[in-house]
Amino acid sequence: MRKKKNNRRMSKSGTVMERVQASQRKAKTTVVAKIIWKPWLHRDARVKLLDAQLDPERNIDKDTEVALRVERATLLAQMGRNLEARADYLNVFELEPSHLDNLCGLGKLFVTTGKRKAAEMVYAEAVKFHPHDIVCRVNLGSVLLEENNPALARTHYEAALEIDPEFLQAHCGMYYALTQLGEPETAKLHQRKSFGKKSLFVNPYRGASQPVPVVLLVSSTGGGTPIEKLIDDRIFETYVVVADFYDRKKPLPAHKLVLNGIGDSEVAMDALDAAELMLASTPAPVLNAPAAVRATGRCENALRLGKLPGVIAPRTSVFPRVLLASPDGPGALAASGFAFPLLLRVPGYHRGLHFVKVDSPATLTSAVAGLPGYGRPEAEVLAIEYLDARGADGCARKYRVMMVGGELYPLHLAISEDWKIHYFSADMADRPDHRAEEARFLADMPGALGNRAMTALRQIQEVLGLDYGGIDFAVNQRGEVLLFEANATMVVEQPCEDERWDYRRAAIDRIHQAVRNLLMKKAGALPCGVAVPDMALAHV
Repeated sequence: MRKKKNNRRMSKSGTVMERVQASQRKAKTTVVAKIIWKPWLHRDARVKLLDAQLDPERNIDKDTEVALRVERATLLAQMGRNLEARADYLNVFELEPSHLDNLCGLGKLFVTTGKRKAAEMVYAEAVKFHPHDIVCRVNLGSVLLEENNPALARTHYEAALEIDPEFLQAHCGMYYALTQLGEPETAKLHQRKSFGKKSLFVNPYRGASQPVPVVLLVSSTGGGTPIEKLIDDRIFETYVVVADFYDRKKPLPAHKLVLNGIGDSEVAMDALDAAELMLASTPAPVLNAPAAVRATGRCENALRLGKLPGVIAPRTSVFPRVLLASPDGPGALAASGFAFPLLLRVPGYHRGLHFVKVDSPATLTSAVAGLPGYGRPEAEVLAIEYLDARGADGCARKYRVMMVGGELYPLHLAISEDWKIHYFSADMADRPDHRAEEARFLADMPGALGNRAMTALRQIQEVLGLDYGGIDFAVNQRGEVLLFEANATMVVEQPCEDERWDYRRAAIDRIHQAVRNLLMKKAGALPCGVAVPDMALAHV
């Protein structure tokens, strides 16, 4: 009974591990999922009843109020009424700071709404009060992984496995933590113990009418397409299949559309191969064909996209790390056409992890030594030509444009004095002038980029052939596109509630709406030219 209760409280925020946390159920789940949407019709009525019971004039006691507010918060969160749910969770936190279900619910809500630091603090409180609760340990580990702290996450997964050595969620988390820490062989043991036992999950459906069933293919090794976060769970019921572990002798769940959520060919080639074999048995339309994704590796993109007029793609090659760390490293790079400064990147990592700039041959060995996997004969590293994206003001600029259903949508412009630009670390929050420049780009992309760059972006989109993906790039003084990255792994992040980011919301809403329309059309549930109602555009 303990495990069943734990599984209902697990965190969910979008990775394969979090799907394990949210969806580990009995075999009957697949059958129940076909009718599970119907109870949602009654939850609004239950919330109204709880509202009446919580009327201040009823003068209820503390324990009763806590129980009612936790139930109400849980229902509100399930219905997508996140601000109201948060208010109830915080009220309970003041009344009873150690309440286990309340801490787990509040932490999950913070994860769902992108407030990872807040979630980390809440789960840390849960572990402080309930150190032997396996759910608290695994949830905290999950958030720490997202915060790029695999070493600390590992300690919580180890504690969880001491509580229950067979707990799938803990094995899943250990796999990701150990992979990031450069222990691949040990990581594989946990990978098999997790996904080898369960490779099909059902995401919760929150709609009030018959759902549109879709299958989402993912990889246990990561490198996912973040389109899952854009799937409206009030329209679609999503069956998540871990392609590299799924038994292909079993039929896929009933579906109207298959979403290939495997986006990074550099770490998920086995999953892409498995997905391609799996798709041969379904007549349903497929979004992001595996063959199209397979061709989006950095080396492949450099070769084919660099040939397009108006596109400058960086020379990119794979080298053994032991070679670059040796005295022969600079010579090997020069023989392949590289000059300093250049960039080194470990395949499969994103958000700037294990991605360094090497300014001279003298610093090459130390740079390679700082990357994970150093010393393993089979370990590889990408060498990438450095493209100077600085403008006249000395700041580098990185644009991100999303490709959805054959159209281009501006997502953001990040401006920074650092060569390594990511929106979360760029000089935007405290620079009104930078935000004004971004606002102009979002309002008028062709005007901001120019005809030459727009033509180049359209050609890149045509060559890639992705239904969903993104392009990261800069524009030089000649109007040419300096290509950084183009693939299906691009994230569409919602800005926080700060009014400084209000100018970004319309552009993000347009992308969400475009994805909804694309999925509905692909699933045959929406005639061409008809838009899906904006039923889920509320910001959280």
